[in-house]
Amino acid sequence: MTLRHGRLTFLIIAITTFGTQGLPYAQTASKQVYVYIDSVMAADTNEGTDPRLGGMDKKLRGLFGFSTYSLIGHNEGQTDCGKMIAFTLPGGKILHVQPRAIDADMIAMEIVLFDGTRPMMTTDLKLKNNGTLIVGGPRYEQGMMIISIGASTGGNPPTQAQSTPAEATTR
Repeated sequence: MTLRHGRLTFLIIAITTFGTQGLPYAQTASKQVYVYIDSVMAADTNEGTDPRLGGMDKKLRGLFGFSTYSLIGHNEGQTDCGKMIAFTLPGGKILHVQPRAIDADMIAMEIVLFDGTRPMMTTDLKLKNNGTLIVGGPRYEQGMMIISIGASTGGNPPTQAQSTPAEATTR
């Protein structure tokens, strides 16, 4: 009888402990996060870079080495910290972005890329406020789709000068 009681006590402590870990998320739940998504088609067709990509040209060429970069989609939206927002991308892809917490100038978030209903990539990361994460892949038409994901707590899209690397963990 005492053994069962001991197990029950453990479960109550575990539930209490896990419940308090969620508290920082609840405290930042009212904070708005603005998310900006650019979908870029990269190929080797020697057509240059779409002028709408502005200062991303040099960064894209350095990272991927294709001869052509075209903006094929732009999405933006806002969500409360702790709530997921979904974006429909070219080629039947769907991107879920969920800001989880804001700590000083870092936004912790989870990103899941779907091909229809099949998850292709899940990533937890910390992105600098006004920063941009660039994700290469998947294959698209005669090249590759590159997805630029920016986030801001101030409502302004991240600029190319503010682009910074993110800390990411892929599952």
